[in-house]
Amino acid sequence: MSDRGFRLICEIEPPTRPDLKHARHQIGVLTPVADSFLIPDNHIGRATVSSIAVANEVQAMGGRSIACVNSRDRNLLGFRRDLLTAAAYGVDQFLFVHGDKPSAGDRTSELTVRTMIEEARAATDQPSFAGVDPFRLGVTAGHRRRMASWKQSADFIFVQVGYSVDAFLRWREANPTDKPVYAGVMVLASPAMATRLRASIPDIEIPDEIVNRVASRPTAGVDAACEQILALRDTEAFAGVHLVPVSRFREVAARLELAL
Repeated sequence: MSDRGFRLICEIEPPTRPDLKHARHQIGVLTPVADSFLIPDNHIGRATVSSIAVANEVQAMGGRSIACVNSRDRNLLGFRRDLLTAAAYGVDQFLFVHGDKPSAGDRTSELTVRTMIEEARAATDQPSFAGVDPFRLGVTAGHRRRMASWKQSADFIFVQVGYSVDAFLRWREANPTDKPVYAGVMVLASPAMATRLRASIPDIEIPDEIVNRVASRPTAGVDAACEQILALRDTEAFAGVHLVPVSRFREVAARLELAL
């Protein structure tokens, strides 16, 4: 999609077991439509295979990757270890996030997203990173809050998942930036998923019309996501989309291959 000037960044489901077969399968299926892949980090508060290791796997398969790193689970030494590991693998893009609430226990971090950006910027000036190009760093932004000014120091911005093109355009108008902005689009797989999202992410607004469509036809969530991607592309207000296909990655890939 990059030749069209609108990038599709596909999120994959990270492995929760020491087996990369399913991750490789997702990458292979989505490669024809994806410009790069986002690898979550300890997704929804559960331990997963390192996002940096999976990002390296993406690159071994010929793709581009963005490794998500959350501040929740790291101290400073652990974060510096991650930066060294990424540099050794040639993983050069990160999305820094706060992190979902752990399923058990408290946050252990002494870091924030802001301090991770500062550390990552400073790291490649150190002798131990000689010959390593500066990392490209991304941050996230919610729909209902004005974006903090320090986030302008990032190289790209992911806007929280939403289901309204108009809401994304309002965010864009309220948060002027010359950085690439990627709108979050998530496939709604079932009405039960809508209930969980509404409960866990208070800011998210899922139109009842989409929920009703999915209730009557399960693949309607794929159609709605693909329609939203095309509508966002047509606004010319975004650098691309961060797509979360969940378990529907096969259907999404097939639909987008025809549409794009």
